[in-house]
Amino acid sequence: MAQNFKFVALGDMPYNIPEDYVRYERLIQRINSQTPAFSIFIGDTKSGSTPCSDEYNLIVEGYFKKFNSPLLYSPGDNEWTDCHRPLAGAYDPIERLQALRQKFFQSKFSLGQQKIPLIRQADIDPLFSKFVENSLWVKNQFLFVNVHIIGSNNNFERDDRSKAEYFERNQANLNWIKYAFQQALNQNYEGIIFSYQADMFYSPKQAIDSVSGYRETLQLLSSSAETFKKPVLLIHGDSHRLVIDQPLKTVDQKHVLENVIRLEVMGADEVQAVEVQVSPGQEQPFSFTPLLLRDNMRMLNPK
Repeated sequence: MAQNFKFVALGDMPYNIPEDYVRYERLIQRINSQTPAFSIFIGDTKSGSTPCSDEYNLIVEGYFKKFNSPLLYSPGDNEWTDCHRPLAGAYDPIERLQALRQKFFQSKFSLGQQKIPLIRQADIDPLFSKFVENSLWVKNQFLFVNVHIIGSNNNFERDDRSKAEYFERNQANLNWIKYAFQQALNQNYEGIIFSYQADMFYSPKQAIDSVSGYRETLQLLSSSAETFKKPVLLIHGDSHRLVIDQPLKTVDQKHVLENVIRLEVMGADEVQAVEVQVSPGQEQPFSFTPLLLRDNMRMLNPK
């Protein structure tokens, strides 16, 4: 039987710059001391009002290199979608997305000091060769999948150019999710863990509303998880609060899918993380331990 293992999930940090740098560094040190199999950063390497510059991406890269174990990264909206905002530098979001892909996703391996090999959607499907950020890897009979799903309604509504980007990336994401579930069925994996940035559950209408940038994704996750029947874990950030629940419902929205658990990690003011323990062979294999650093708690450590 495969052995138990643990990994760490975090994201949406550092938001308050430069004062949060020391808190972020402290958290990375704690994560390193936990010796996880890897860490997953679910996007938003900065706030929406921090400039989306190449110089800041260098800072992000430097912090990612401080993780001793492999570091997996899925982009957030603050890194590109929202870069048109004046406080973010009034950049072209599409150009910033291309810069992210060039900076963080050109290797066939993870980030971090130690590295693991990844399978990227671009490597196996020429129709989606630009989507190097969508990746997967396997650990002890569990399939891990990064999918580029972001806040700000998945970049769906702002203008025609954004919609064109959304439709192309959304199709790539749907194909990637289908591929992951099929691989899990073919290989008889014990479960699937999806990681992405967006909080797709902030409103119950997201799965049915025609103007939702998440509707097709949620419907596909619902139908696929119901067929898969085995444990599925959804990890995201975006809303900056620790949440562990079961928000995914059947496609008709009438029943909770009990084999699907959602972990929303902290972020923004809460520079903390969550350790996820995985126990292969168990009916419910996931358990969660918040990594709450007292020195990082703002209310206990006022300026």
